[in-house]
Amino acid sequence: MELTEPLQFDHEDRRDIYEYVESHGSVEPSAARRSLQMDPRPFGHHVAILKRDGVLEEIDGELRIAYNDTVEEEFEADDIEFSIRQARQEDLTGLVGAIRAAIGGGEYVDAETVADVVDSEGVLLRHNELESRIFFVACIDDDVVGWVHLKHPEVAKLSHTAELTLGVLEQYRGHGIGSQLLARGTEWAASNGYEKLYNSVPSTNEDAIEFLETHGWDTEAVREDHYKFADEYADEVMMAIDL
Repeated sequence: MELTEPLQFDHEDRRDIYEYVESHGSVEPSAARRSLQMDPRPFGHHVAILKRDGVLEEIDGELRIAYNDTVEEEFEADDIEFSIRQARQEDLTGLVGAIRAAIGGGEYVDAETVADVVDSEGVLLRHNELESRIFFVACIDDDVVGWVHLKHPEVAKLSHTAELTLGVLEQYRGHGIGSQLLARGTEWAASNGYEKLYNSVPSTNEDAIEFLETHGWDTEAVREDHYKFADEYADEVMMAIDL
């Protein structure tokens, strides 16, 4: 299933099953069936159809949303080997930890918000009638060391845009990991019909601003004194790129 694909169900029970799985991230079929109070036979049939249509998949005995981007890319730079792939539900703890470690002193407010929301919900990938979000992660020995996140509001007037956040653990910066993550996220967005990506960072986060500018992003606007860190104010730099 594509993240940009509209949600359409020809049976109310299938919609209920999908919404339950989507809101939980990953769930055992028996637990979903009991919670939805469905009989085994119709539940099994509806799950089979959802799998057939590429809406759900079952991995390690648990149901989850099926996304089509399963490519894992391998890279090597400065004797560091890393891979980039779509995040999975089991990456949640490592991903949240990586985001919070990467943002350090809190100079990346949007990323901090992403970490708080994901941690609170306990769900990585979302695709519902209000929003869609997807993550790609950079891993070294299966440990998450960086991420790129794209969030798409399910609003017709904004359907051509997505918010992008990105970060890499400090000790792994300078090896091209961030550039490869940005490329993966940008390529994914372009191939799924998005026309514009945007991101906002405090003016104090000069490294992030320079990084995005180096990769073709432009400053669209600046909101003065939008952030307040302790007793210090900082402007919000609103950046974007047309795809």
